[in-house]
Amino acid sequence: MSKRLFVVFSLVIVVSMLIAACAPKAKPYECTDAIGCVDVAPGDPIHIAYALVIAGPDETLGIDTRNGIDVAIAMKGKLLGHDVKLTGEDDGCSAEGGQAAGTKLSADPSLVAVIGTSCSSAARVAVPLLSQAGFTIVSPSNTAPDLTIAGNPNNHPGYLRTAHSDLHQGAAAAKFAFEFLKVTKAATIHDGSLYAEKLAEVFANSFVELGGTITSREAVDKDATDFKSALTKIAADQPQLIYYPIFVKAGALITRQAKEVPGLEETVLMGADGMFSSDVVEGAGAAVEGLFVSSPDLEAFAAEYDSVFLPKYQEMFGTIPISIFHAHAFDAANIIFAAIEKVAVKDADGTLHIGRQALRDALYATKDFKGLTGNLTCTPTGDCADPVIAVYEYHAGEYPPERIWP
Repeated sequence: MSKRLFVVFSLVIVVSMLIAACAPKAKPYECTDAIGCVDVAPGDPIHIAYALVIAGPDETLGIDTRNGIDVAIAMKGKLLGHDVKLTGEDDGCSAEGGQAAGTKLSADPSLVAVIGTSCSSAARVAVPLLSQAGFTIVSPSNTAPDLTIAGNPNNHPGYLRTAHSDLHQGAAAAKFAFEFLKVTKAATIHDGSLYAEKLAEVFANSFVELGGTITSREAVDKDATDFKSALTKIAADQPQLIYYPIFVKAGALITRQAKEVPGLEETVLMGADGMFSSDVVEGAGAAVEGLFVSSPDLEAFAAEYDSVFLPKYQEMFGTIPISIFHAHAFDAANIIFAAIEKVAVKDADGTLHIGRQALRDALYATKDFKGLTGNLTCTPTGDCADPVIAVYEYHAGEYPPERIWP
C-alpha cells in the first residue's frame, strides 16, 4: 500500500470513529408499565410457574394438568428466542395448600405468569396473593362461579381461567338427570369445598326449576372414610339419584358404600369432573359400574386434540390422559405465550422486557383464540372458556368412562 493510500485509509477510520462517537446512543429500556416489568436476559428462560395439586388423593387432577402444560411448552419450543422454564408448587386442592403455594410463588419476581390453581378452594387464598404481586394467573380447572363475577370480592385483577363456570356444569347435570334419565327426585352431597358446595347448589336449583324435587342436601367431611350415616339419612327419603360433585378419594368411597346401604341399591349415582380420574376406577372397584360424571365434552374439542395433542401426550408420558383438564392447561399456556409475544419488548442483544399490566391486558383482550377446548374469548373478569358439558358413564375396570350424553 502506498503512503498516500495509507494516509487516506487512516483518515477514513478516524472519521468513522468520530461519527460513531458522536452518534446518539440507544436509550436503555425504561419500564413505564403500571405494575412493573419482568426482564429476561439473553440466554435466560421465560419463567412460568404452576400451582396445582400434585400429591395426595387428588393428584391425578394436578399431574394431568401439569402434563398439559409440558406438552404446550414442548410443542412451542422457543418463545421469542428464549426457552420456557416451568417450576411449581403443590396447591393441595385446599385453602391451606393455596396459602402456602401463593405465598411462595408471589415472592419470586422472576415469574411472568402462574398457571393454576387446580381447585377453587386453593384459588380463594392463592389468587389474592399472586394478583397483588403483579402476576397474571390462568387456571385450567377452577370452576367456582364467583371467581369471575364482576364486583365479587373473589374476582381479582390478573385472574383468568380456561375452565368452565359451574353455572354451566350444574345446569347441564340437572338437565341430564331430569330429561334424559327421567329422574324426578334427587339428593345432593358436598364436602364443604368451594367447588363441591357451589356445584351441588347449582345442580339442585336447576333441577327444581326443571320440575324435580331435592329430597335432601348433605354435607360430609372430605377426609372421612365412613359415609354410611349420611347415605342412610338420604335413603330415608328414597331419591332416585344422588349427585355428589366431590373429589377422588371421598367420591370413590361414597360410590362403594352407597351400594351397601339399604334403600339405595337401585339409586343412580352421579359425580362431576372432580371425579373424572383413573383413580376413581381403582378406588370404587366394581361399584363404579354405572356411575355417571358430568365433565367437559371431549368430542367438542378441536380436531388437533386427537391428531396432534394426544399422540404427543402419550409420547411424553407413556399413558393416555389420567384426568380431564390437560387440554384446558394446554390452552392456558398457549394464550399466555401469545400474550407475551404481543407485549414483550426485545432489545438488540435479545433481552426481553415484559410489562405485567400489559400482559394482563393482552390476555383479557384474547378473542377467538383457536384452542383445543374451543374458540377462546376472554371477558373483562377472566372467563375465557368455550364450555360444552357432557356426561360420561364408568364401567368396572375401564378408563376413561364412556360418553353417553348429549
